[in-house]
Amino acid sequence: MPTWIGFLRAVNVGKRQMKMQTLRELLQDNGFDEVETHIASGNLRVRSATRSVARVESELRTVISEGFGFDVPVVVRTPAQLRRVAREADALESPIAADAGRYVTFMTGDLDPAGVEALHAWDADTEAARVVGNDIVLFLAAGVQAARLSNTRIEKLTGAVGTARNITVVRALADKWGA
Repeated sequence: MPTWIGFLRAVNVGKRQMKMQTLRELLQDNGFDEVETHIASGNLRVRSATRSVARVESELRTVISEGFGFDVPVVVRTPAQLRRVAREADALESPIAADAGRYVTFMTGDLDPAGVEALHAWDADTEAARVVGNDIVLFLAAGVQAARLSNTRIEKLTGAVGTARNITVVRALADKWGA
């Protein structure tokens, strides 16, 4: 049975609250096995007989959204994909300040090629982006709050839904669940 790593978008912010214990129980009660969570920002690991990325994303989104009463987009990766993006994100040289914060935005589906081109050409002294597979590595020298290259802008450019994690979390998840 395949293992999937899920990244929930915009949970435990504002009124979009969910307890991880409740999430685990909800998923186990709805056919997902070996459910684990990591910190309260919506990172999870499940096993499912479903073998299609799009179907797993859809099934998780439906179960979670119905269970918590608000829409929760979900992006999933295999353990191997998670390891790869963590490794490649770490290996990239920052195109801006060497000490810029590094984030990975996990995206659903295929990215619009024109959007990928626009991301690579993003011209700002304090922020840059590089696409790795279907994910985007962000370099932010002035922090997330000051970034003009927001999740909303990335989604508009690429035509896909995304959710970002700090590289520290991505590394921790790759170490924990990337086997």
